[in-house]
Amino acid sequence: MNLQLSLTKKWFEMTKAGIKTEDYRDITPYWFKRLYENKYQLDQKLKSFTQNTMTLGYPSKDDKERILKLEHKGIEIREGNPEWGAEPGKVYFVIKHGKIL
Repeated sequence: MNLQLSLTKKWFEMTKAGIKTEDYRDITPYWFKRLYENKYQLDQKLKSFTQNTMTLGYPSKDDKERILKLEHKGIEIREGNPEWGAEPGKVYFVIKHGKIL
């Protein structure tokens, strides 16, 4: 299953360059629904993703310059790296990226 995430230019370019290896999403009902099989329950099973598709904004399907496909390396709940956009001390869904596909 594919997990698609939209990014701003700064974070997209850092991810494409291999500098930023994870993304952060707030722990909200919206993200529970996208990431878990049963929303709102942390003890439930995460959906089985195999690929993270990162986009610069919302490109058309054939705009290869603004679409980046990465190996999915899992999701954790923890603090993120402030150098990569996380607020210090805040806990997020941390979506980990592997190699470029």
